[in-house]
Amino acid sequence: MRFVLHLLATVAVALAVGFGLSWFALTDGRLFGAFQFGPWASWPQAGSHTPDPYTRAHLARDGRLQLGQSEGLQFTATADSQGQPLTRNCRYRLTGRTPVASFWTLVAVDAEGVNIARPDAEAALNSARISRQPDGTLLVYIGKTLSPQNWLEITGEGPFALSLTLYDTAVFGGLGPSVDAMPAIEREACL
Repeated sequence: MRFVLHLLATVAVALAVGFGLSWFALTDGRLFGAFQFGPWASWPQAGSHTPDPYTRAHLARDGRLQLGQSEGLQFTATADSQGQPLTRNCRYRLTGRTPVASFWTLVAVDAEGVNIARPDAEAALNSARISRQPDGTLLVYIGKTLSPQNWLEITGEGPFALSLTLYDTAVFGGLGPSVDAMPAIEREACL
């Protein structure tokens, strides 16, 4: 009887671990197939012809059209640089540099991927319409409250994510520079 109980407990633990890791790989899965750079995560194999199984599962669950590897790369952040989830009742400051790319866009989205920019404001910020600091770094504010310089105004309540898409970039391509720095996301005041 004791053997059967140990066997059942072992099977239950194995099933829980197996299903738990599968659920994690399908819902977030940043440990499987994704590259993490501070708060930013990217799936570099998303646009390849033969993505790894974890990337395929992520793409199937996400259901969004992906850029090809030669077209660009998307980075997503759901937390700030200190690991706190991004919430719409706080103002954030994005500082630093982006990897080399011909063009990039920064957009704020909700959990379903819907743009949460104020309807009569800019839907996204991009590299062609942004002012930079004298040293070439970015300074972008994200939030509901009026902010100086580059401001991505958002609306609504609850969590959100930032999506930084680099177009025509050699990141992870083996021919150009790698990701050595991504912009930091710092939480400022909360309402």
